[in-house]
Order: sequence, then C-alpha cells, then structure tokens
Amino acid sequence: MTGPLSNTVHVIGAGLAGSEAAWQVAKSGVPVVLHEMRPDRMTEAHRTDGLAELVCSNSFRSDDAANNAVGLLHAEMRRLGSLIMRAADANQVPAGGALAVDRDGFSAAVTKALDDHPLIEIARGEIKGLPPAEWSNVIVATGPLTSAPLADAIRELTDENALAFFDAIAPIVHRESIDMSVAWFQSRYDKVGPGGNGADYINCPMTKEQYDGFVAALIAGEKTEFKEWETNTPYFDGCLPIEVMAERGPETLRHGPMKPVGLTNPHDPATKAYAIVQLRQDNKLGTLYNIVGFQTKLKYGEQQRIFRTIPGLEKAEFARLGGLHRNTFLNSPKLLDGQLRLRAQPRLRFAGQMTGCEGYVESASVGLIAGLYAAADARGETLASPPSTTALGSLLGHITGGHIETIEPGTRSFQPMNINFGLFPPLASAPTKKPDGTRLRGNEKTVAKKQAMSALALADLDRWIADHLRIAAAA
Repeated sequence: MTGPLSNTVHVIGAGLAGSEAAWQVAKSGVPVVLHEMRPDRMTEAHRTDGLAELVCSNSFRSDDAANNAVGLLHAEMRRLGSLIMRAADANQVPAGGALAVDRDGFSAAVTKALDDHPLIEIARGEIKGLPPAEWSNVIVATGPLTSAPLADAIRELTDENALAFFDAIAPIVHRESIDMSVAWFQSRYDKVGPGGNGADYINCPMTKEQYDGFVAALIAGEKTEFKEWETNTPYFDGCLPIEVMAERGPETLRHGPMKPVGLTNPHDPATKAYAIVQLRQDNKLGTLYNIVGFQTKLKYGEQQRIFRTIPGLEKAEFARLGGLHRNTFLNSPKLLDGQLRLRAQPRLRFAGQMTGCEGYVESASVGLIAGLYAAADARGETLASPPSTTALGSLLGHITGGHIETIEPGTRSFQPMNINFGLFPPLASAPTKKPDGTRLRGNEKTVAKKQAMSALALADLDRWIADHLRIAAAA
C-alpha cells in the first residue's frame, strides 16, 4: 500500500479489537496512538491495566479451520498477521478441540508487542465525549463497556439509541480443590485439540436427583438485582446466565453446557451420568479451571453454596466468582457504511463488539479489518473489502448488510452474531460425491459443504491479500 501519509490514526480502546486495529495500522507503516482509560478508570468487569484483557471465558473456541467457521476465522486472521492470534498461539492451554489461552500470558504478550512497536504510542486516560475535531482518522473500539460520556456523545451524534444486552462471566475454581476421586479428565469423544491430549476437561457427573436439585437451586437462588436502566436489557443467547437457561425448562441444561454425551466416568464406567459439568483449564500452569457455560448473575454467596453441590466441587475454592455486565452495540447496518465508518461523521470508524459481532475472535477480526481500512485512508487510498466468501467478509456483511428490517413496529432485528456458516453466501455447486465417486449421504453432505466453503474462503482470501495488500499470504 503506497501513497502520501496523511494523518496519525487514533484508536480508542485497547481491548482485543482496539489492540488488533492498532497493530494492523502500525504494521502498515502508519503511526497510531492507542488510547486506553484503564487504570485511570476501571470497568465493572476488568481487573488489570493490561491490554486485551480477557474478562469472560479464556476460550477462542474451535481451531478446526476445515469444519468450523470460527476455526476458519482463526486461519484467516493468521494469514493477515494478526497479533491477537499470534499471542493466543503462544499462550495456549489444553482445551480439547478448542484454542484456549492463559489469560495473563496472553494479555502480557499483546501489551508487550504494542508497547515495543516504534509506530505505536499508548496513551492512558479516558476520552470523555467525541474525539477532538483535529483527529481525522479514528477507530472507536471501546467495546461493551464504553464509558458513559463517550456512549452518550455517540448516541447524540447518531440520534439512535444503542441496543444493549447482558453478558455474564463464568466462575474460576482452584484445580487442587476439585475432588478427582469423583471427577475425571476427558475431552468429549476424546477429541484432541491444539496443545491438548484428548483429556483436557475435568468432568463432574450428576445423577437425575442431583441434577433436579441443582436446577431447582439455580431457579430459587438469589440473583443480582437490575438497576432501573437495565431492566429491559435482553440477554445474548450465546452467553446466557446458567440460571436463565434453567428457567427455560428443566432439561435445557442437559442439552446445553451440562450434556452428558461423549464422556465415560472411569470411576463407574457402567453407569451413565444424567448430566455432566465440565471445567476447562484457565491458565498455563493448570492451577485454575473455569466452569464451562456457567455464566451467572447469582449473588456471590449463592454461587458458592449452589456450585458446591456439584459432585467433585463440594470443597471448591473459587479464584473468581461469576458476574454480570451490560453490553452495548450499535444498529450498525443503519449507522455504519461498508468500511465501518459512521455515516453521520465518517472520520469515526467503529470496530469490535460494539459493531454487533459477538466473541473474542470476531471482535478482534473486525478490529483487524478496521485497522487496514484506516491505514489505507491515512495513505489516501481505498482498500477493497474482503470477499463475502471469506469468514471475515461474511462477518462484515452481517454488520454492514441489510439487517434494518423490523420484526414488529419499532423493533429492529439486528442482533449480535458469532461467526457461522449461515452468514456465508451459498456455494455455487454443493459437493455431492466423495473423492472415490460414491454419493454423500446424510451428515456427510453437511461436512463436505463446510469443508468446501472453508477451502474456497482461504483461496479467495489469499487472492485478496495478493491483489490488495501486496503481502505474501502465510501458508
């Protein structure tokens, strides 16, 4: 990318999206100032002043690029020189088929890389309101916990109320406090993932009586009360508090995070557990494990009382209890253009979770493309958008595409979304046969279709990189 360098890019917010955006701008040869309000002003969820701090799960989800959309997004980001993926790969911990990270090591790696880059200045302090008018190229990546002054300024500028939902945090348990005479190590279906060995989760079995009592306790347990301004805020279905899932029906949890399939209790192999609670390694030392899918708004005392009824966790010691915070996001299809710029003030570009993507990887990927767009602008160029056949392109299509229609009068249908193959354009010709010429049947068609979509995505991304970024695509 060549052309006259015009302005420094300012990135507001040093979470995953902002950190990735700043890295991509600087990697393109453009100076950038990365603004982060912590530690001057903390949030309800953050605990440190580290950049790209993970406040919820430590999992980046599946790393299977051939069969899973988020694994494909991992692969695309690696090809684009993602700092977030580099730090994740360097700090992974065993997690079956998922890519999970040591959260402290991950944040430290991102912080050091940004701090060491000669074209990046890290400025600590809150941006109270709209950025100064002389900042002509700005990326706002303040995430779901955008400070009130900035959120109010954006709302006033757009004449549009931000949508909002709650996101909940799962508790973390000290490994040594788990009773392994009851629990056992095993990945579902013994699947081996990055850095793992097929026995990466700790599993706690429940009988029907124990499960029924647990569900009843979740429903009856004392919850955090909402503030008046929070009472009408909906949850995101991909991160529901466990007690909210329990309220949806007595069997909901058995078909969600507590499903007992693909696991065999070595302490009692002849008995099939009615439900199983899984814990996933949370740090590289293996001393901390988070309870998978147990985001919660239960009060702290209730969490300890109820979660210690889980077999194997009777004496659990908690390194962190679960919590709840409010997420906000824009009605992006209406407010943003195809390059993530605010239509009302194009010098402002948005990235990350506040644009209406959901998940660590998705947020970072939108930060990545926002950084590339901003760097091109700084050089007086226009960068073509990635193909819609790619994971990155399909996610951008969701954010900036035709989702303005209403479900009912006054209600917008646009909602946060994880990357999934449903966002991709359909294949021109879906595979019908195996390599040996025999016909695909049943689930084989779905698997083959996903693999074909992944292969097309990576091939199209490589061509886009070669044509527009003039950098060599990584193998």
